[in-house]
Amino acid sequence: MYLATGDCSRILMCGRSLTIRLLRIASQERSIHMATVVIQRRKGQKHTSYIVRYKDPSTGTPKYYKSFRRLQDAQQAANYLRDLIDNGKTSSIQSARSRMSIMSFREVAGKLADKWKDALERSELRPKTFEEYLSRLQALEKLFDHTLLCEITKQELLNLQKSNLRSTSAVTANRNLFVIKQVFRMGLELRAISEDPAATIRYLSEKAHERNRFLLPLEVEKLVEASRMTKARFYMPALIYLGAEHGTSKQEALSLTWGDIRFDYSEYGMIRFYRTKNDHERSEYLMPRTRDALITWRDHLNILRKRYRLDPMVSDLVFSHADGSPIEEFKSAWKTACRNAGIKNLHFHDLRHTFCSNLILSGADLKNVKEMIGHRDIAMTDRYSHLTMGYKRILQERLSQHYASQT
Repeated sequence: MYLATGDCSRILMCGRSLTIRLLRIASQERSIHMATVVIQRRKGQKHTSYIVRYKDPSTGTPKYYKSFRRLQDAQQAANYLRDLIDNGKTSSIQSARSRMSIMSFREVAGKLADKWKDALERSELRPKTFEEYLSRLQALEKLFDHTLLCEITKQELLNLQKSNLRSTSAVTANRNLFVIKQVFRMGLELRAISEDPAATIRYLSEKAHERNRFLLPLEVEKLVEASRMTKARFYMPALIYLGAEHGTSKQEALSLTWGDIRFDYSEYGMIRFYRTKNDHERSEYLMPRTRDALITWRDHLNILRKRYRLDPMVSDLVFSHADGSPIEEFKSAWKTACRNAGIKNLHFHDLRHTFCSNLILSGADLKNVKEMIGHRDIAMTDRYSHLTMGYKRILQERLSQHYASQT
């Protein structure tokens, strides 16, 4: 069958018209899909961000996808999102992101502060610890202010860590990082972020700032004698012996109860520590001097409570005042005792190092020290390894003298 020239022209014209119509329809559909994905510009105090939002094709509900610092990144994300919608792959859009809420650093920090306040009221957080956390959090709020939490990158946090290290110690930088990590964990709970940029940031090594200060036995006795000349003369010797002979931290000592101590257990008595930093419970025989100091303090408390007609069991805390209120600080008495003993640059926690160091110098190995001090792993005890070499040298000298005496 042959077609006339006029018929061919009409067919070609119809084909062109159909093609144009199809292109128009495709363009309209594309416009509809482009309208379902929008980029919103948000101008902050420090920088501008671009928020990508989209409409759920099935419900028409506007939803949040992600925010970006650069418009180019936001456009790429928007194009990717449009392709998913065009191909009906809306299920590929992360459901977590579709439910995310836009919150600033300050807003999330406020929620975290409320959480800490609740913990404080339930006595799960010490007042001093709460104040320290809150102080660091407020400093971070001034820094990040109304910046969206989802806009803060890992690199920014790493830069902040380096900046902290230039102006403070590794210990302080790590404490700041701890609070930052808490903020972003709260952000995950509140769905303000889908990924935690702080999760993989490591704490800095604090070895350069570790204190290796410890007392020799004669210095311990000198400190105890000096403490007997202070206002805290009845309970300070017990605190010092607990630190130097049992490796007790300040927290462990001040949270001890009389129920944790059994003076009648065997010949020496028994003491139990379980309110520790890492929740590692340990029990030990009481050292004689520690036992005597604790009994002296107990008897003094009983005399005071009898004198003022107070209930002898008004408090079960070992270190409490006559009225039962806890002894929370003894800085003044500690400084006075150190000054009178002629001992400089000594912290109470150094008594814990004193315990470990003298334990090793008396012949104990690192594994024994780890168990007795309550360290979680041997790496924490390894800081005292240099002392084992000193003890080995003493043993070698004794061996040399032994050989010399036999020849």
